[in-house]
Amino acid sequence: MDRDELGAWLRLTLSPGVGNGTARSLLARFGLPQAIFDQTEAALLHCVTPAQARALTAVPDNWQALLDTTWQWLADARPEGPARAIVALGDRRYPPLLLETQDPPLLLYLMGPARLLDANPFPTGLCLAVVGSRNPTAQGAENARHFSRALQGAGLTIVSGLALGVDAAAHEGALDAATDGAAAATIAVVGTGLDRVYPRKNLGLAHRIAARGLLVSEYPLGTPPLPANFPKRNRIISGLSQGTLVVEAALASGSLITARMAAEQGREVFAIPGSIHAPQSRGSHALIRQGAKLVETAQDILEELCLPAPAQDGGSAAPAGPPESPLLQALGFDPMGIDALVARTGCDAASLQVQLLELELDGHVARLPGGLFQRVAGA
Repeated sequence: MDRDELGAWLRLTLSPGVGNGTARSLLARFGLPQAIFDQTEAALLHCVTPAQARALTAVPDNWQALLDTTWQWLADARPEGPARAIVALGDRRYPPLLLETQDPPLLLYLMGPARLLDANPFPTGLCLAVVGSRNPTAQGAENARHFSRALQGAGLTIVSGLALGVDAAAHEGALDAATDGAAAATIAVVGTGLDRVYPRKNLGLAHRIAARGLLVSEYPLGTPPLPANFPKRNRIISGLSQGTLVVEAALASGSLITARMAAEQGREVFAIPGSIHAPQSRGSHALIRQGAKLVETAQDILEELCLPAPAQDGGSAAPAGPPESPLLQALGFDPMGIDALVARTGCDAASLQVQLLELELDGHVARLPGGLFQRVAGA
């Protein structure tokens, strides 16, 4: 894409009142964006409103500055760092699964290894979205990491949103299993421009993804973390993926938006059940009641997608703690406080605190807010 072509695409995305749907209609009628801007206002009125026609014949105030910034961003990619690219609707590298959805973005900004960006960054039918709570339980975060590690090891690219909690754990699990193959290890679809990382806590993770996977955004450079952008980007997370796995989700959460979009796009929806006492599990349970497929292991997903199982299934939700530990057996898998454990085991609180600390150091128990403890399966 040369500078003039990039400028025309940016102008189309910046034209006020001209959304993706109208833009796609214009592209279908006139061809590339340059041809749209060659039309008279009278010609444009055949397929847009008068206000839209006026907007398309005027140059947006911030267009030139954005073009300069974007062109420089592309030029500033360092040979030793991740490559940068912008893929427009109709480009051979545009993800085919996303193209099948109702509202594919006009432009996708990409960062990742040059070997991916120069060829085919998006595998066809081999992506799975893994989403969930920003404040997961210890078990939820562990499940996200283990499932993603196993599924990536089986050949699936893990797609998520670079948020705290389940998203970050999913990306990390995929990166743990990654090799420098022909596909991205993991794809992070973000709600800002690619010149920003949000949340800042995930800056290091974003660098790791750019080295072995893909960072993707539909938003122009300089776009801040606006709240409305994150639910909107969820259609890309589900749209890139053959299915969506919800690890943990509250009843009102972005993860349920992603799952709904996946169902509307005709993709599979999977959910991991959790404790009936955990608010983070209620959204997952609601999805299962609505027809999402309940999964307990990574193999459940692979079988549904007709893919071979990995050599070792690290996505099992079955407990992996020492079977000889009476305290782990008493703790079960729900969060529990010291008083309840005293009543259940008959041990004194001081003794339980020592045992819990040992189990925590061994990775079998997680300490939660409010003085609660929870067993971590698969740790």
